[in-house]
Amino acid sequence: MSHASPSLLKAALWMSGWLLCMTAMAVAGRETASVVSAFQVMELRAFIGMAMLSPLIMYEGGFRTVRTENIWVHIFRNGVHYTGQFTWLVAVTLIPLAQVVSIEFTMPIWVAVMAVMFLGEKITRWKIAAIVLGLVGVWIIVRPGGGEASFGQLLALYAALAFAIAVVMIRFMTKADSVTRIIFWMLVIQGAIGLIPAIMYWKPVPADLWPWIVLVSFCGTFSHFCLAHALRYADSTVVVPMDFLRVPLTVLAGWLFYAEIIDIYTMLGALLILGGNLLNLRKSAAGK
Repeated sequence: MSHASPSLLKAALWMSGWLLCMTAMAVAGRETASVVSAFQVMELRAFIGMAMLSPLIMYEGGFRTVRTENIWVHIFRNGVHYTGQFTWLVAVTLIPLAQVVSIEFTMPIWVAVMAVMFLGEKITRWKIAAIVLGLVGVWIIVRPGGGEASFGQLLALYAALAFAIAVVMIRFMTKADSVTRIIFWMLVIQGAIGLIPAIMYWKPVPADLWPWIVLVSFCGTFSHFCLAHALRYADSTVVVPMDFLRVPLTVLAGWLFYAEIIDIYTMLGALLILGGNLLNLRKSAAGK
């Protein structure tokens, strides 16, 4: 499967879907993983996600269309991503949502480095500026104090590195596999990886938790669908800085669902994040 013609507008539209899904995932992840095991949440996500994806697979020609010649690449990518998703879910139950997402935004640094090293992408001064402005914005929002990092913070940091590897690999994988095929194997492989630990820690799901489980399943499946499509239309170092917008979106979700206060630092950080993205997109569109 060849890459589509570059289009910043289409990449941005697909990233909007990713941003909405991941913001909802932060809230749904906390609601579910604080009641049942993260292993169980991820296993239910895989099974329900497959049910949601199946109509799209049938529309595209049936299950014969998801055959791949790169199964070991899928296994490696999903092994790394599974551990990152698990540690992320545990982290959202241990530390504030905004802090999890903010620590996660060390990810663009790892993506930029790996994209240059392994994909041959160019990193311009404007992409660097977008990353720097975004990280400064994140720092202002979080305003971390002194002291040793907590266990939850370390889990979030590992998740950021794992997600970076997964993002770079998706960019590589879309050259040979369709987006639907990538998501199919994500659900199959991660469902297989987590089956035994999910059974070991399984417990009945309260009725009022099922809507959150379904939301986790939908967002966990189709967020990657959106991200993979965005990476078809633009380089990783263009797409990933757009994800900085998830920080103010998560802060807004925290205010709506948990009555967290939005202060002047949050507003200033959000403006820097938005400014960095707009600068990057404008200069990339101009080919500079």
